Amino acid sequence: MRKRIDIEKLESQIFAPYAMQSRDSAGRQYKESSHDVRTCYQRDRDRIVHSEAFRKLEYKTQVFIIFEGDYYRTRLTHTIEVAQIARTIGRNLRLNEDLIEAIALAHDLGHPPFGHAGETALNEIMARVGKKFNHNIRSFDIVTKLEKRYPDFEGLNLSREVLVGILKHQTSFDEATFLKKYKEGPTLEAKVVDVADSLAYLNHDVDDGLKSGCITEADLRKSKLWQKALGSIAHFEAYSNEMRRYQVVKQLIDMQIKDLLHASDQRLKKLNFKSSADVKKHTEKHRGLNPIGFSPAMKKQRDFLQELLLNKLYHHYRVVRMTSKARRIINDLFSVYSQAPEQLPYDVFPRGRDFKKVHHYKNEKKCEIICNHIASMTDRAAIDEHRKLFDAYSKV
Repeated sequence: MRKRIDIEKLESQIFAPYAMQSRDSAGRQYKESSHDVRTCYQRDRDRIVHSEAFRKLEYKTQVFIIFEGDYYRTRLTHTIEVAQIARTIGRNLRLNEDLIEAIALAHDLGHPPFGHAGETALNEIMARVGKKFNHNIRSFDIVTKLEKRYPDFEGLNLSREVLVGILKHQTSFDEATFLKKYKEGPTLEAKVVDVADSLAYLNHDVDDGLKSGCITEADLRKSKLWQKALGSIAHFEAYSNEMRRYQVVKQLIDMQIKDLLHASDQRLKKLNFKSSADVKKHTEKHRGLNPIGFSPAMKKQRDFLQELLLNKLYHHYRVVRMTSKARRIINDLFSVYSQAPEQLPYDVFPRGRDFKKVHHYKNEKKCEIICNHIASMTDRAAIDEHRKLFDAYSKV
């Protein structure tokens, strides 16, 4: 039987010098004994999968609200796709796949209901009291404080490298966060997750957009990347629209991953990192640069396709209607909770001994509590709560 120490020895033999080896982890906030058969990052992955926040991703929006149909991606299916793509990249670059998977599975835990529309609404609300809502920070708070699964500490007590990967996750939709306690830069494994995230949502938004009818193949013909993917499929004219969509999206992902691997390999050879410590110093010093990335030509083609989606899909009137409705729901919930916090559950807003008097908080703290409560909801829960509070004929 292979034990943890055997796995760690194997890592030292097969990983690249710049990979983050499990035995070199900076450890956890609260000291724990090592597991017999699982490395620290394997334990982190398992803790994330068993968390309440991870399960809730099933009913949180990616682009299309869950009631639009069963086909479209949710935060959970997107997260699984990111983890799968990231592991493929990591395996080929000889990185630590377990660390990659742990960061990937946790990277969206902090998203509120209704995707980026929900995040924008909460951020605008919190700005009124001089605060920000950032889903990276909320993901960090979930795994360090809010999950209550262990008697000896708050949160999941994850390894430091996973926490840094969550905090400093960065894409065009994700803002990296820097805390004084975590000065070091992220590992290459974390940077792989950043790229895998952007790769997943670009290509799968193409799929969901075509399925919904919000974008068409005629729209996408302006993209060289789309044309190249379509041209690589033999006899595509004979395929049904559905089969052609599946095959083109598959080709899009494959082309981009191959380009990414080649470009990243060349970049890593030039940088010549001798250890994971070298990587952390580099990524902290050069925050805006990612050693893992596409070739200039591929980046240009991806940027064009991303801009096309922005204009044709994300600004489509059906998507705008969904996001506008989502923001109204969140604003309504926040307003009614602020005016009458006794409507909140006891564990959210504590009562006195007689269960009548609500604990008094300063306005800033009260807003933070309400924001966290709404952010913890799924799309379904937020819609149901809104119906209960604003429909006079709905059951409580």
